[in-house]
Order: sequence, then C-alpha cells, then structure tokens
Amino acid sequence: MSNELTTEKFVTRLREAAGANLESVILFGSSVAGDFHPEFSNVNLFCVVRDASFPALQSLAPAVKWWDARKQPPPLFMTRNEIERSADVFTIELMDVKQHHRVLFGEDVFKDLSIPANLHRVQVEYELREKLVLLRQHLLLAAGNDSRMWELLTRSVSSFATLFRHALIVLGNNAPVGKREAVQALARQVGFDASGMLQVLDVREKRSQRKMFDVADVFARYLTALEHVTAAVDRMLDSGASDS
Repeated sequence: MSNELTTEKFVTRLREAAGANLESVILFGSSVAGDFHPEFSNVNLFCVVRDASFPALQSLAPAVKWWDARKQPPPLFMTRNEIERSADVFTIELMDVKQHHRVLFGEDVFKDLSIPANLHRVQVEYELREKLVLLRQHLLLAAGNDSRMWELLTRSVSSFATLFRHALIVLGNNAPVGKREAVQALARQVGFDASGMLQVLDVREKRSQRKMFDVADVFARYLTALEHVTAAVDRMLDSGASDS
C-alpha cells in the first residue's frame, strides 16, 4: 500500500475516533518539501485538537497504534493555543512546518503563525552546539566500527542539513529546500569544506557506495565542517551580520 493511501486511511480512522475534537491534520516534512527518501524519511503528521487531555488522547490510541503498525512515527498532537504559545521555543520546527506543509483535513492553522526572528537565531545556534556535542559523544562509542560510524553519519546528516538551511535564514539568505543545496549554499556563505557532508549525503541517497570512502577520513571532514559552521554562525550573530 502506498504512503499516500495509508495516510488517507489513517486520517479517516482519526476523524472517526476524534469526532469534533479534531480541528486539522497537516502533512509536513520531507513528503511535502520534496526530499523524501524511502529508507530514511517518515510520513510526518501534525494533528490539531481542541482537547488534549488524557481521556481525549486515549480515544485516539487505537488509530495511532494502527498508524504505528505501518512503521510510521506517531503524529504530533497540540491544541491551537499550544501552537501559538510554542512559536517562541519551537522556532525551527514550526518555521519548517509553516514553510512546507499540506492540509489533509480541516483548517490551515500555520498560515498566519508568527515566528519570532530573534528567538529563531538563538535556537539555531543552540541546536548546532547541542548536536555537535552529542555527535562527539556517539563518535567515541562508534570509533573503530566502520558500520556504526557510517550509521551515525547517515542518521545525523539530515538534522545538520536542516540546521544549515536555518543558518542561511538567520544570516539573511534565501535558503534552498534541498539538503545538498543548503549545505553547498552555506559553504559558499561562510567558507568551509563541504566534501565530507556531501559524501555522506551521497551514501545516504545511494549515489555512492560506502566502500568508495574511508569512513574515518569522511568523519574527520564532516566534524570539522560542523565545528566551522557553528563557530562562524556564532561570530556572525555576535557581529550583528544577520541584521544587515
């Protein structure tokens, strides 16, 4: 069964279970942005409900378990008020949804959502630093095991490419949707060697085979690129470059 048909069936089940409590169901992520990868990507859904209490959510559990059995992640459930009140802390996530989404049922609650630009800048730097530290932790556990190192690279590159796209936005640029294009655009902007990240994307997208590369060498360049970008974004924000 295709993802589209499965999603349609799930929305029907959800509407039947939720009744008037369900305001809208919104598809977001790579399925809409155009960079969906069958091996790594999921069908991401955002459900807006009027009541998110324990009893209300319990009534939705059978539909969500059906969706989980199709190997898709549970949808995000929030009330309209929670979305509006969360725009100052989930700036990256909600900006992504706002920019690339499709309404499957109900009202488009993201159309007029306002994302604070100053808080978006803070979250981009925070996420870059946090994910870089976590990557180093996991590298220490994976070191010496080529398979685990490749898995770490291919699993992390999507998140870093997303952050690179948001770094471009922070720095006042039009950010391309595609992961590869975002990496290349930021490399031109702040001047770093993007070869490691691009090779990881090649392996992830099955354009190249792992055996073509020395994983330790790729990881070294990948890590250096992340360190360079994090430092460059920090310097440019401190200098006020993003306000020019």
